[in-house]
Amino acid sequence: MFPVLGGTRRRGPRPPHVLPPVLLCLLLCVPLAGCGSGSPAASGSASASASVGPVEQDVRRAVADWSAAPPAALAAIPLEGWSYEVSAVRVDGVRAIARAELRYRLTGYDAAPAGSAREVELARGGGSWAVTADRPAPGALPQLWDQGPVSVERGAHALVLGGAGQSSGSLSAIAAEADKAVPAASAAWPRPWAGRVVVLVPGSLDAMAALLGRPADEYRGLGAVTTGRTGAGPAPADRVVVNPEGYGQLTAEGRQVILTHETTHVATRAVTTSRTPLWLSEGFADWAAYRDSARTPAEVAPSLARAVRQGDLPVTLPEPGAFAFGGDPDALARAYEGSWLACRLIAGRWGDTALVSLYERSGRDSLPTALEYTLGTDPAALTRAWQQALTRELR
Repeated sequence: MFPVLGGTRRRGPRPPHVLPPVLLCLLLCVPLAGCGSGSPAASGSASASASVGPVEQDVRRAVADWSAAPPAALAAIPLEGWSYEVSAVRVDGVRAIARAELRYRLTGYDAAPAGSAREVELARGGGSWAVTADRPAPGALPQLWDQGPVSVERGAHALVLGGAGQSSGSLSAIAAEADKAVPAASAAWPRPWAGRVVVLVPGSLDAMAALLGRPADEYRGLGAVTTGRTGAGPAPADRVVVNPEGYGQLTAEGRQVILTHETTHVATRAVTTSRTPLWLSEGFADWAAYRDSARTPAEVAPSLARAVRQGDLPVTLPEPGAFAFGGDPDALARAYEGSWLACRLIAGRWGDTALVSLYERSGRDSLPTALEYTLGTDPAALTRAWQQALTRELR
């Protein structure tokens, strides 16, 4: 979700034969640990200045030597540009703590180095320093491998990294689903993008929450989330993070909808900014996910259909606050469903190309300007057309 933390929640599973709405997903614009931006970091000793004492220089050199290559335990993960840049050193007798920034890329997937703040512990013995521990810095989010062994499954368009306890079979299934999601996202978004996606599958809901730095209850029932940053240019390291509990409750069609929705967020990231209306970013991702679905609007948007049948027709397109946590889950569902129906209306009346152009333009201009330029209409007229569509298709 753009541009603030938000998303949707579902309290309890639905019957297994019923496809849950796409509201089992969430987009975060705050970086996940390992999703920072910036240029490749130098080795730990490169930042030492002339004022650094000999002991600190020895510590920095020890970190640089130790971090010259990824640990053997991560050999299966396609990593490149692995380096630790030391920013501070604290020495206490024969022990030392170095604060550092880990930089790396997932080969073939990351447009720029990912970053993670780390704390490296060292001990001195025999006249030299040796690294004894490496962990997230205080307040920093962990990497997936901080939680235990990581399994790797590769698809044609996807790289799936599984946390401790994930089976090869489940990861292979997700890789196959992600391989379908990437072409679907590309079909909806015919603009240049990487055409590949990285999916993280933590070992549990609690492990997922730890990776994202939020309480587990906020993700209970969710199928997946997307992390990264908004802004012009390629995003450095988008990740789709699967909630193994919520994802496991979905039907096969539901899982495909979720991954296509999230992958579409990855595809459109470069042109999505704080100007992009939330209803447009979330609605477009849903539109991409449901383009080939045979389900009726009432089936895809049951909460909004129920409201419309009861005479509760929305007055405006969903406002940013409608997508925030802490409110009525049914109202949150209606916000997502209404956003999807708005994008569906635009594609149906003005064409798919116009919808894509509106998305691009809305990241640079105000919504009234973007609507006038791409559709030849204004917010009020669009809202009236949307209300008419809701009445016609849902009542």
